[in-house]
Amino acid sequence: MRDIIEPLLERVEKPARYIGGELGSVVKDPENVRARFAFCFPDLYEIGMSHLGMKILYSLKNAREDIWCERVFAPAADMEAEMRAQGVPLYGLESIQPIKSFDMIGFSLQYELSFTTVLNMLDLAGLPVRSAERTALTPIVMAGGPCACNPEPLADFVDIFVLGEGEEVNLELIDLHIRAKDEGWTKQEFLLKSAQIEGVYVPALYNVSYDSQGIVSAVTPKEDAPAKVRKRVVTELDKAFFPEQFVIPFIDIVHDRSILEVQRGCIRGCRFCQAGFLYRPLREKSPTILNQNAKNLAASSGYDEVSLTSLSTSDYSGLEGLLELMLPWTNDAKVNISLPSLRLDSCSEKLLEQIAQVRKSGLTFAPEAGTQRLRDAINKNITEDQILSACRRAFAGGYTAVKLYFMLGLPTETLGDVEGIANLAQKIVDAFYQMPDKPKGKGVQVTLSASCFVPKPFTPFEFEPQDTAEMFAEKQKHLISSIRSKKISFKYHDGVTSVLEAALARGDRRLGAVIEAAWKAGSRLDGWGEHFSIERWQAAFEECGLDMAFYAHRRRSYDEIAPWHHLDYLVSRQHLIAEHKRAYAGQTTPNCKEACTGCGAAGLAKGEGAIICKK
Repeated sequence: MRDIIEPLLERVEKPARYIGGELGSVVKDPENVRARFAFCFPDLYEIGMSHLGMKILYSLKNAREDIWCERVFAPAADMEAEMRAQGVPLYGLESIQPIKSFDMIGFSLQYELSFTTVLNMLDLAGLPVRSAERTALTPIVMAGGPCACNPEPLADFVDIFVLGEGEEVNLELIDLHIRAKDEGWTKQEFLLKSAQIEGVYVPALYNVSYDSQGIVSAVTPKEDAPAKVRKRVVTELDKAFFPEQFVIPFIDIVHDRSILEVQRGCIRGCRFCQAGFLYRPLREKSPTILNQNAKNLAASSGYDEVSLTSLSTSDYSGLEGLLELMLPWTNDAKVNISLPSLRLDSCSEKLLEQIAQVRKSGLTFAPEAGTQRLRDAINKNITEDQILSACRRAFAGGYTAVKLYFMLGLPTETLGDVEGIANLAQKIVDAFYQMPDKPKGKGVQVTLSASCFVPKPFTPFEFEPQDTAEMFAEKQKHLISSIRSKKISFKYHDGVTSVLEAALARGDRRLGAVIEAAWKAGSRLDGWGEHFSIERWQAAFEECGLDMAFYAHRRRSYDEIAPWHHLDYLVSRQHLIAEHKRAYAGQTTPNCKEACTGCGAAGLAKGEGAIICKK
């Protein structure tokens, strides 16, 4: 098939997306493996190649001699047109062979607007998009990632969803499939046995019913499927698999650097943050192991930057010790260390001094809200004094640029809260110029980035109605008019796409028909502005007799059965309700290291740095 593909590459942008052969990619003899796995990322090469989860699971599978995992990315529009015109099916980058012949096809679901791309990739592979029409044992189509926490909109298309963390359960599913092939099982027999593995959800084994208002009234398991499907948790990160090398791309990708995960989970409990609840409990990796991981990647990749990543990196208790281990050799090797997720209230003087040794370009913080009242409502647990104090320390250390992340449309927000974002930015500018020892000959630059709040499942705000696109636009306009200094710049997101994101995030199975209709009308790569069309999606909702506002803008009662009600991410619904009530009371909740609030997720983590619940 390579001979057919090569002439196409002369006519498309960035042909290196489609050729494979990169340093670190794994090629095996298909005759010597027992399972072939297509790891599909429903976005362009540059996005998928940046994702740490894909790097880990790709290497994990290929570490087994009997498994060959290949990478598959969504082609850009020009390549898709060429492939369809020439009859070229979707293929794996390592073998350049059609993935239709593989044993298992797995999708990483990172963003709701990738759902139509999942269907498009299945269709490009030459497979029926609906699970019920794929009757053979191979290939099995599975999916995981954060969007799998509410898999219902894709339930008609995916055979198996992996809930939670995939390092262990992926291998268990592959081993079960090898056994199924050896013993001649049917697809249905394989699905039934898969459903008994913790963390595996088989949507075909559940019936969903609705009441007269279109709200889910019951989710009923059948054929011995568990009533509740519990997510998988890797309990000891120090013992978890981590690759010694990454695949090195031929072209620039979004995050073109080594990436280390210093911890998994978050202690903070910000009420808007889905990841903070999905990845509980907190588990940390030890500094010695992380330092060795970093050395391995530096030696094998040649990257001159390593990113220490997590949901809140400055909360990692071993950060100062890790930097003490890394700074000597990274300075000698001219390897930069980046810290992308910092908390203002957990940046010590020593930490800022350490950071200053490796980076002076700017600091990024996320206050999320411009007023203390709203920060308390969302449980951000950070004060204006802490924000200004951290900025002053950063300025004293030589920094002149600060980027601040906020959200518009948070529950209980007023236009006064929106204006508070501009006021806070102005106070940071003033703090710089009031410093007697500010950097000479330099000005300050404060960049505000405001996304649109999307209520997500398994958060205390899952019950909330989302602002309409018109409301978002009004708030964006008000914020722009409130900025008084040229030292402050403002970037914001499109509220229209956020409304669709909310509808898909909290949708039920009926949205499968909407996704399919939108895809058939031409939707794919919807996360890219040049491809997105809200008109196509609105027409798809109308064609299916459904209302986007029903999913995005409707307040949900505490006793309503959510589409994801039968899935267990360890945080109890009672805890989410209690946190929602505390938000409206303006009450904050201490972080997990200060006190256990009994959310239900702790007690599973093991090893150094783990938080063990005493309740």
